[in-house]
Amino acid sequence: MAKINITVCMGSSCFARGNQQNLAFIEAFIKEHNLDAEVDLAGTRCENKCAHGPNVIINGVEYNSVNEEKLEQILSELL
Repeated sequence: MAKINITVCMGSSCFARGNQQNLAFIEAFIKEHNLDAEVDLAGTRCENKCAHGPNVIINGVEYNSVNEEKLEQILSELL
């Protein structure tokens, strides 16, 4: 399995609009599916796309207006 790279925008707008919960969800998903070795999880500063947030980048693809449901669908498809 190729490494999955996840970058979560930690800018104040994205964080307040849901990335705090999204980060917790991603961490729980990784732990639940024993993916510690398969996932690189990082945070980034504001990407200046606040109007479309919360934003998460997975394997170079930017996802906007991300919520837990959308994340679960994306991560499940990658597995």
